[in-house]
Amino acid sequence: MHLSNNKILITGGASGIGLGLTERFVKENNTVIICGRRADVLKEAEKKYPGIITRNCDLVKESDRIALFEWIREKHGDLNVLINNAGIQNWMDISDKDFYSKAAFEIDTNILAPVHLCTLFLNLKSLDTIINVTSGLAFVQLSKVPVYCATKAFLRSFTLSLRHMVKSKGIEVIEMIPPALNTDLGGKGIHDAHPPVSDFIEAIFAQLKEGKHELTFGFSEMMLKASPEKIKETYERMNP
Repeated sequence: MHLSNNKILITGGASGIGLGLTERFVKENNTVIICGRRADVLKEAEKKYPGIITRNCDLVKESDRIALFEWIREKHGDLNVLINNAGIQNWMDISDKDFYSKAAFEIDTNILAPVHLCTLFLNLKSLDTIINVTSGLAFVQLSKVPVYCATKAFLRSFTLSLRHMVKSKGIEVIEMIPPALNTDLGGKGIHDAHPPVSDFIEAIFAQLKEGKHELTFGFSEMMLKASPEKIKETYERMNP
């Protein structure tokens, strides 16, 4: 992937990892479009980075995903990079009364939305790169976030297949695999003790420059390289 002179759509680009990516891609001389559900957060991002383009949409809704694509095709038909970053994480137990409704929302956000967006944006002739954001928890389960882990394992598997399916079209498919970082994913304060997003961004951009297709950092690098025995040991430690 060329790191400059792209037109990039980052879903969930106004906060967390998405905002970190937005900042860095702007610095690398790219045109950046971000979308999200919260209009106030998008406006804050616009103030911070005046050159970005924003679009308010709810990616859980199929109609909003289609509308987003049609808007891109009409207004930004030269877009060449799609980054499926938007995601949610629910800390919950199977005995919770609202477990199913939360699980359904998480599946819609973390699985159906990126899969649908991939199928839509592959219709853009200019598209040459797809980046899907998975997680170190795609390799090992934390039972406190059971559906999140499953969705990220799905997205990793789908990304591997997608890379093979579009290879003949000359489209590069990259998997970005973050560990737990100091963001509000899952709720405020939960991840305060983890590394800052800025450290992760520096690491993955170095890997992008090397031409890597699986971008890791810390825990996720360890899990990508881990033996079955190491994964089992990690699982038992994470789920005492």
